[in-house]
Amino acid sequence: MTLNRNKLYSILFISCIAGYIWLYISLNNTVTSSQAYDVCLIKHITNIPCPSCGSTRSIVSLTNGNFIEALHINPMGFIVAAIMFIAPLWILIDLATRRKTLFEFYQKIETYLKRPQYAIPLILLVIINWIWNIAKGL
Repeated sequence: MTLNRNKLYSILFISCIAGYIWLYISLNNTVTSSQAYDVCLIKHITNIPCPSCGSTRSIVSLTNGNFIEALHINPMGFIVAAIMFIAPLWILIDLATRRKTLFEFYQKIETYLKRPQYAIPLILLVIINWIWNIAKGL
């Protein structure tokens, strides 16, 4: 699938809005934490956490200033939080200035990630995080 600038920006912006809504619900949920975040389809079906399980709790911990706790829950939460913060701002700046710097950055990153010397270490990090999630009993 080839993405053009408008498709990429739409997907990122809608994903960030959905993430903000989910984060708002998670922050304002009065249900116990074990019930509040049990939405992972993979974990629900297999009873094995996926590599991103705990990302919501990690971001909630970040918003509360608990950086060590967020890191312990799931380091991917830092990446997701950074994307949720930076992407909408970058999109708005690009639209206001009629540029496509985010799209060009995305294309460069995509090119790098297709190379084995970058892809393999990143895949290994995801697998290590997944093993850690399983070992923690997340």
